[in-house]
Amino acid sequence: MKKILIIDDEKRICDIVKAGLEHMGAFEVNIAFNGEDGIMNVKSLNPDLILLDINMPGMNGIEVLKILKRDENTKAIPVIILTAIINELNKKDLPVEYIDQYLEKPVDLVFLKTTIEEVFKKLGERS
Repeated sequence: MKKILIIDDEKRICDIVKAGLEHMGAFEVNIAFNGEDGIMNVKSLNPDLILLDINMPGMNGIEVLKILKRDENTKAIPVIILTAIINELNKKDLPVEYIDQYLEKPVDLVFLKTTIEEVFKKLGERS
């Protein structure tokens, strides 16, 4: 079973996404509610994929992403940005070379599951 780590400060969203993905029987889902915990959890859990919010207090998602992608042990983990605000203003700030996909909240859980599976399929084709 693939492991997913959600890094997002919105507890309600995290709980809904976790319950939905686990209910579909697709994934084991863990949650970190801030960037610092997210980085620690990535290193300890070694997830197969990360769902990452951009707007978080303290260390934001872009900072988390840059730290993870500079680390040899975590740089290959695919990242899907899952954020409430995607617009041209913040799209230009996203380091797109590090992002496998980005989705806007609220997200349909079936669509999210399909997107995650497509990212894994693409990775399988590359290796």
